[in-house]
Amino acid sequence: MGAVDVVLTDAEVAPAPARSLSGEKAKRIVDAMRSSVAQRGTAGSTFDHVSREAGVSRGLLHYYFGTKEQLLVEAVRRDGEVRMERLERQLSTATTADDFIGLMAQNLQDTVREDPDFVTLVFELFTLSRRNKDIAAEYAGLMRRTREQVAGMLAGAQREGILRLHAEPEAVAEILFALGDGFALRMLSEPERDFVPTISAGITCVRALLSD
Repeated sequence: MGAVDVVLTDAEVAPAPARSLSGEKAKRIVDAMRSSVAQRGTAGSTFDHVSREAGVSRGLLHYYFGTKEQLLVEAVRRDGEVRMERLERQLSTATTADDFIGLMAQNLQDTVREDPDFVTLVFELFTLSRRNKDIAAEYAGLMRRTREQVAGMLAGAQREGILRLHAEPEAVAEILFALGDGFALRMLSEPERDFVPTISAGITCVRALLSD
């Protein structure tokens, strides 16, 4: 039985569209989902588990998110927005291409080291998207928005003379994400390995795209 088959048994009613939920309660729910997926995977992260860990009713989760799939999408979306805002603040301090590249590399390493649950969450959502067309559309939208955001940062830095792009901003952004996703997967797979030489090689590749 696939993960999606198990997921769907947790919400036998027709999926409801995600409703707006903000504040501390929303943060608890998203944090509980992140933690549960990291520990149990998507299939094992029932609304019962998440509601208990978040200290809210199962009915509240159904009302606001409809299904676990939608809650997973919302968790990735909210986390992604926070991380993109943080990255944009960090990159705003860059004055050279090397500054820009170094900050991006540090951001990746910090994420894998300090919050591997987020990386797991994104990979779980990708896996689910391969078996569920609605989640595939949601996932594609998330990827498109983050790519466009990073492309905007790259284009802005080029206008300011901080770096010089050797391809269209969105193409460069896609390469950066491809490298970052690959690094994250391998770093999580071999946590004891020293990835400094690998990161350095990656920086050399990126420098060819972002600087003279």
